[in-house]
Amino acid sequence: MTELFAATAPVFKVSGTVSSELARDVTSLRIEEATDGLKTLDLRLLAEGPRPNEREEGELYLDGRTIDFGKPIEVSIGPSDAARIVFSGAVSAIEADYAAGGVPMVTAFAEDALMTLRMTRRMKTYENVTDADIAQAIASEHGFQANANADGPTYKVVQQWNQSDLAFLRERARLIQAELWFADSTLNFATRGNRTATTLSLVLGDDLLEAHLRADLAHQRTTVKVSGYDASQREGITEEAGADTIQAEVSGGRTGSAVLQQAFGARVSFRVRGDPVVSAEAQAWAKAEMLRRSRGFVTVSGMTNGTADMVVGSKLSLDRVGAPFSGDGYYVTRVCHTYDLVDGFRTHFDAERPTVNEGGA
Repeated sequence: MTELFAATAPVFKVSGTVSSELARDVTSLRIEEATDGLKTLDLRLLAEGPRPNEREEGELYLDGRTIDFGKPIEVSIGPSDAARIVFSGAVSAIEADYAAGGVPMVTAFAEDALMTLRMTRRMKTYENVTDADIAQAIASEHGFQANANADGPTYKVVQQWNQSDLAFLRERARLIQAELWFADSTLNFATRGNRTATTLSLVLGDDLLEAHLRADLAHQRTTVKVSGYDASQREGITEEAGADTIQAEVSGGRTGSAVLQQAFGARVSFRVRGDPVVSAEAQAWAKAEMLRRSRGFVTVSGMTNGTADMVVGSKLSLDRVGAPFSGDGYYVTRVCHTYDLVDGFRTHFDAERPTVNEGGA
């Protein structure tokens, strides 16, 4: 059984060397990531104390010796027998806070390697490519390895109009419901079925400390239609995706579209802003939009007693959370690891699944 009050402190490495100073002076830590990529770190530190090779205390972390722009920083956390690296990136901002009568504080902000995509803006035209091809090309531009494993149509022309590489890849990912992340020196661009992550079981009252669950029909639809115009054929395009789109991801229970149909009848969503120019594009976009809506039928925001193994893409099983919501099938879409001097290590997460259990809700 998880020990609810076990103390777990983060371990920091700066430029590859363990930093005892950061471990000593940390007051709070926040590491966050979602399905659209770019993992971030906020590290808040006491900024007054003993200085190396000096007898008196003084100002810390503003002289560039430990914390400086561009310095690599790595954080691992978890029980000593199960510690995991939860962040690896570089310092991108430094903040100092002063208040009369208070101890000075310094906050270091860092981002993972996708920061280089965020800071690179360009105009470029791609021809006869898939979205995975585009991801591969951008990874190559930055000297990264790439895992581009996302099915989708081949586009005759795709244009990047004065966008950062990160914003552009996020836009391409949304069209086909792909996810973006950086790990092990690799830029990953993959649809959900091609993402591998941990599988975890959480029990309310044990390792799961809080859970807020909701089944919501507001954004559910029985059908999604995407329209456009094929100039070469001189005719309109209309493609649709229905309730069966999500079935490959369902092992039981009632989907949002099925509940919607039963409770309120058919409800159709029309997507007209994408401007597909061939049927294959419209088909892919309609399917992706139906998947996005269906996957988000049931959502959960939770907090655990520190789960270093949880990452975006983890598959969860939840127990003791009510009959409609219990069981497996949850997919983690956001993870935020935190540490402070009051609560210690905590993991906050958002997850979703496309069904409620039979007989529930």
